[in-house]
Amino acid sequence: MIETFEILFTQEWAIRALISSSIVGLMCGALGCFIVLRNMAMIGDAMSHAILPGVVVAYVIKGSNTIAFFLGSVVAGLLTALGITWIQRNVNTKNDAAIGIVFTAMFAIGVIGISHISKSQGVHLDLKDFLFGNVLGVSNEDLILTGCIGIYVILSIIVFYRYLFTTTFQPVIAETMGISVSLIHYFLMLMLSFAVVASLRAVGVILVVAMLITPASTALLLSNKLKHVVILASIIGLLSAVIGLIISIEFNTTPGPAMTVVSTIFYFVAVIFAPQRGLLFKNIRNNKLRKKIMFEDTLKQAFRLSDQGELNVKSLQEKLGYSNSMLKQNINVLIRKGLASNQPSLVLTKAGISQASKLVRAHRLWETYLVNQMGLSSEQIHEDAEKYEHLLTEEILDEVDAKLGFPDFDPHGSPIPKKDK
Repeated sequence: MIETFEILFTQEWAIRALISSSIVGLMCGALGCFIVLRNMAMIGDAMSHAILPGVVVAYVIKGSNTIAFFLGSVVAGLLTALGITWIQRNVNTKNDAAIGIVFTAMFAIGVIGISHISKSQGVHLDLKDFLFGNVLGVSNEDLILTGCIGIYVILSIIVFYRYLFTTTFQPVIAETMGISVSLIHYFLMLMLSFAVVASLRAVGVILVVAMLITPASTALLLSNKLKHVVILASIIGLLSAVIGLIISIEFNTTPGPAMTVVSTIFYFVAVIFAPQRGLLFKNIRNNKLRKKIMFEDTLKQAFRLSDQGELNVKSLQEKLGYSNSMLKQNINVLIRKGLASNQPSLVLTKAGISQASKLVRAHRLWETYLVNQMGLSSEQIHEDAEKYEHLLTEEILDEVDAKLGFPDFDPHGSPIPKKDK
């Protein structure tokens, strides 16, 4: 591993590869956020494949020229975007089908073109380099082009962030503000074409979609704010590219796929450990909520049995159906919180009665709301009220109470406890 780092920072080809990969990771991560949020992942895939005819035409006209490849690829990408949009708006064809029709046709034309010109003597246009990239063969000219495109794309996102934000989330409002949604769409397609061309050497046309989609999807698991998402996606893209390059040098494997695998690993780590959306913390929150509901159901049932003069451990267990250990645990919590006492027998304290009354109030107010405002029958409402009584805040309950005119009884004729003063 030490030797790998020495190569990475001392060999000219490795330094070029590192800089190029870093730019691609940053650029694709930031741009990918808008691609994902606009449900344009398939268009990103289409654009990455559809540039091949542009590469072929550029090679026929100018030979192996970086600028020619860039111009040809951008033109092919924009023609693909225009073709897809035209079919989607003017032909009775589903959106994903339109994307598939255009990009497969363009990709096929490109493959045919490369296969044809590769048969000519002295021509070395390898299809594998376009499909999977060859970041270790980045030239100074490639690096300059990638750097210019990367700077352009990132600056464009910063300068036009407000327009991209508005047209992504509120296109109708954007139109009323005088922002052309179509123009921003095509501008995004232009940046996407640039990003695909800049990523051509690093990861190839097939894997560039992973660098666009996966870091952005990972970032969206970690934050709800778009600015934070864009920054996180850029960082994840950068780390994926650099770590993937290091792995490829260390294990003598292909850099593009290594970067993609690292990016995917980041995604699944976020799937499990993301604070808000991760499976681990979601499971922890669900368990806490389940225990909270079981505890509150125990308190509420104890309140009802107390009103009937039948409160004891046996009757409580019959009503709730909990295991002995779970019921004992809930009763101990009630006692520890000062909501109940077991001396000499199980009884609710004043604080317990007050807390239980809030739950009963929430249940009966919600039942009343469902009948009076939603038009449900009294037979349909109990299960829904059982669920939401644990989730409704005091503020919401006060609003519901006022909306209903402070009713005294629920649809079943049971009294609704009043709010404690």
